[in-house]
Amino acid sequence: MGKISLYGLDASPPTRACLLTLKALDLPYEYIFVNLFEKENYGEEYSKKNPQHTVPMLQDDEAYIWDSHAIMAYLVEKYAASDELYPKDLLQRAKVDQLMHFESGVVFEAALRRLTRPVLFYGEPTLPQKQVDHVNQIYDFVESFLEHDYLAGDHLTIADFSLVSTITSIGVFLELDLAKYPKIEAWLERLKELPYYEEANGSGATQFVNLLKSKNFTVVP
Repeated sequence: MGKISLYGLDASPPTRACLLTLKALDLPYEYIFVNLFEKENYGEEYSKKNPQHTVPMLQDDEAYIWDSHAIMAYLVEKYAASDELYPKDLLQRAKVDQLMHFESGVVFEAALRRLTRPVLFYGEPTLPQKQVDHVNQIYDFVESFLEHDYLAGDHLTIADFSLVSTITSIGVFLELDLAKYPKIEAWLERLKELPYYEEANGSGATQFVNLLKSKNFTVVP
């Protein structure tokens, strides 16, 4: 096995999704902090490795991969002893893939990033209520997806890692109503029982929430 390095920061939900995968696979890795606020991701060396300037980024020997979904799938395909986290069966894999596309397009890009970026990087003091209300639709979708113990079925997959990283972050804008979403609550509690959960996602999610709260933004009609 080559040397694995993960570039990122704990507050980043996609970084945390990859950390969960690395921990689940029990892979040794080097964690390299990238300070987005100091624009280290735009430095010359980082830009050569990742011209999109995003985190996380995985280095496996001389190979560089960015986008958390691509990283997680790569790690499982290359290093896992079984295909449980990312099934080879085409239908089961399609279920995992559709959930990760949902996380990428609907949860992260259309909601979490859209709400976070103005506050965190541009000092915007207010957010429109109609954008925040979109989070309710996300919770509705995820609740409906949870027909089994995990999102893609009866066992844990990288789709759970992808979505738990954003669901535990987006509540800073609209808190999850546990009475309204009992399946999500049970799913979150199930994931929190993983021995590596707090280190890989829990503490970073807390950092994210505290960072956003420190900006004292308000939601306006």
